[in-house]
Amino acid sequence: MKKIALLFFLLNAMFMMAQREVSGVVKDKTGTPLPGVNVQEKGTKNGVSTDMNGSYKLSVNEGATLIFSYIGYKSVTKLADAAIIDVDLSEEGEQELKEVQIVGSRNSKRTVVNSAVPIDIISVKDVTTQSGKLEINELLQYVAPSFNANKQSGSDGADHVDPASLRGMGPDQTLVLINGKRRHQSSLINLFGTRGRGNTGTDLNAIPASSIKRIEILRDGAAAQYGSDAIAGVINIVTNDNVDEFTGAVTYGAFNTDAKGDFPVGTANTKDYRLDQNGNGNTFGKNKSFDGGSIKIGANYGTAIGSKGGFVNVTGEFLNKEKTLRPGFDFRKGFGEAEIQGVNLFVNLSVPISDRTEFYAFGGSTFRDTDAYAFTRNDGERVVESIYPGGYTPRITSKINDNSIAAGIRTETTGGWKWDLSNTLGKNKFHYDIEGTINASLEENSPTEFDAGGHSLLQNTTNLDVTKNYDDILSGLNIAFGTEFRVEQFEIFAGEEGSYATYDTNGQPITDPTTQSAPIDPISGEARPGGSQGFPGYSPLNEVNKSRTNFSLYTDAELDVTKGWMISGAVRYENYSDFGSTVNGKLASRIELTDNINLRGSVSTGFRAPSLAQIYYNLRFTNFSSAGATEVLLSSNDSPVTKAFGIDNLNEEKAINASLGFTANFGDFTATIDGYLINVKDRIVLTGYFDATQFNLGVDEAQFFVNGVDTKTIGLDVVLAWKKTINENRFSATLVGNINDMKIDKVKNGDLDEQTFFGERDKAFLLASAPPSKFGLNLNYGRKWFDAGLAFTRFSEVKLLDYQMYEDVADYGSFEEQKIAATDTYGAKIVTDLTLGFKLSKSLKLSVGANNLLNIYPDQQDDWVEAGGYWDAVQMGFSGAYYYARLGFTF
Repeated sequence: MKKIALLFFLLNAMFMMAQREVSGVVKDKTGTPLPGVNVQEKGTKNGVSTDMNGSYKLSVNEGATLIFSYIGYKSVTKLADAAIIDVDLSEEGEQELKEVQIVGSRNSKRTVVNSAVPIDIISVKDVTTQSGKLEINELLQYVAPSFNANKQSGSDGADHVDPASLRGMGPDQTLVLINGKRRHQSSLINLFGTRGRGNTGTDLNAIPASSIKRIEILRDGAAAQYGSDAIAGVINIVTNDNVDEFTGAVTYGAFNTDAKGDFPVGTANTKDYRLDQNGNGNTFGKNKSFDGGSIKIGANYGTAIGSKGGFVNVTGEFLNKEKTLRPGFDFRKGFGEAEIQGVNLFVNLSVPISDRTEFYAFGGSTFRDTDAYAFTRNDGERVVESIYPGGYTPRITSKINDNSIAAGIRTETTGGWKWDLSNTLGKNKFHYDIEGTINASLEENSPTEFDAGGHSLLQNTTNLDVTKNYDDILSGLNIAFGTEFRVEQFEIFAGEEGSYATYDTNGQPITDPTTQSAPIDPISGEARPGGSQGFPGYSPLNEVNKSRTNFSLYTDAELDVTKGWMISGAVRYENYSDFGSTVNGKLASRIELTDNINLRGSVSTGFRAPSLAQIYYNLRFTNFSSAGATEVLLSSNDSPVTKAFGIDNLNEEKAINASLGFTANFGDFTATIDGYLINVKDRIVLTGYFDATQFNLGVDEAQFFVNGVDTKTIGLDVVLAWKKTINENRFSATLVGNINDMKIDKVKNGDLDEQTFFGERDKAFLLASAPPSKFGLNLNYGRKWFDAGLAFTRFSEVKLLDYQMYEDVADYGSFEEQKIAATDTYGAKIVTDLTLGFKLSKSLKLSVGANNLLNIYPDQQDDWVEAGGYWDAVQMGFSGAYYYARLGFTF
């Protein structure tokens, strides 16, 4: 022990002798000190922020280089060859074409500090090196106040693509941009699970974290600026543009399997009863203390092109994550997170054509091979004993491809007009393979694997954006206008015949039910169902190839009436080829109350067009509930069956947004508090199951997409941050929080039964899109070669309704008593994350830590929940503690 202590003493002494202190003041071109400027030693995590007087003090290594950076200003690099280094920063756009574009404003002089709307700027490099989060959704869940995402289980495709939400809105009510350009959505539509039911969304996890410089989250309605989907806000992902630097990391981690619950004897997947992951569907393996083992390898490198600021930056990532298995009921022996194998590639480049013109391009390709368990088939007409004695658990193995490319030309005229012409093409393809399954109507002749088909979404967007800043009009005027033309195409493609067909006793597909019949199970006496168990394949009758176009015009302006008062406005016209036109507007303002406090607010209208998937998606599937298994038809919006139930054509969702808040900046301390109101009319939801036996469709029930509810959401976002360096000790503390209250104002069921159309259970799922409150406290400390981070996240109570809501009311005495019995209450929980970082050399850093250090789970439920386990996908999720180690490198 003494030798170890001596070694640490010698290492510390060596670091101290090799360092020197540098100090100075950072100002803008007018001589005004700039607080909050980031001063960092290049190639290290060593850095400080300037105080209220623009001053800084930092101990650095001999021969170090300092980087001075501030949003909205051009970064400056200085060699630390003197004890005092003063720096003047120029605003972006001064004598250079490249600029920092902050989402929510087209004014190149606008910064987060003086914005009229709330914007989070998240340095992904900082977050990824100080946590064990592997994917973008996980990162944002714990650093952005109103962002929520969870892994699902038993949710078909949603097991493979995590639905995420902002301010409790739907996954498709947040617009995602890459470098300011619209990102294509996933072709998946969420049908099960707790979040995003009936919604499509953008797959953020398809973007490699190693390629991201920062993430900007605009927490305000912005459809008048950016178009459809921006009801809750906008997420803009800015990719790396650094050169002459090779960075990356190798991360390995695993989950603790101890669910700490009081589970009945024989419960599937407890530590003495675990489903074997070899895929044969009906065997069980030995105890495992850890599962969900994951390894992630990411690398990024950039190199200059020419000598005028051109560059190409390339990122590659590989992820291999095994399944987790957690306690589930006997019919859900595969409850847990899916297995993922993924490869990501992303490229960002810029090539100057002249002093005022550049060509730029960025894009990437992602492939993921995923594997998740469906519900278990234990006996009955869905089991063939000669293939799976005692039953089986099918597996949905999806192959997901995401490809995108954007290219454009930016130029600035001698008169100061900035033109940006671009085209962005993106496509998502989701292909299902079902393994460990059967087509029960083929009995002992059934294969155990099927190609079940899939779906894809293509989106091509062409933009022309023009901006100009007038410094001589009052205290500054920025005007912008532009146009956009978008083409979308949605496709469902069929799988092999055995994945969807029902066969007769002669092994022939049933085409005439009056003369053909399926085999009868000798035990249950029921006809054997067709199609691949676990997920039925898409048939030629399901096939869809639909497209539409969208044309838009917009204009916006920002006027600094004085240095302390800014007003802005925007108007946008949109025309869709399938449902018509809409016009939306926005007004916002910021008032400087004192040198340190700003008051800001906005009001806007917005909309979200129904996705092509919501209009045309259709599928026949098996639904499991407390009443057993039933065959369900999800009918497309243009189907005669849908019209027969009186369901209208889907129209756009319409929203009114308002926000009011303030910002404060007192040197080392900053604060933003913003209240918001979001009213949405005609929200598109997925109905419950209507009796469809009268239509002779071969199914028991049918459900539909409808403009079904109006909602009102009131909330509050809080971000408090403090950062200070004291005698080479770096301290920081951040408190982020969100309070969110959604109400359903109206259910638009028309003449249909409200409880079937959108009943109490459906309402509970919608209202649980976000916890009523979530607060996170992040504490960080650093000194020389060591840093540490400790984070506490509190999730408030969440309530959902289980399948008891579908049982006979008479069994409970009254509807209200039934609702009380069916309520699943998840009490408030606090999750603790810990990370420790050790700088091994100038180029290597080792980090070890734990997410959910104390292995906290949501409260265990007595009755089985949506996915067949003891927990819904709420709060921190149901996988428990995750322990990891990461080796980062910079060369």
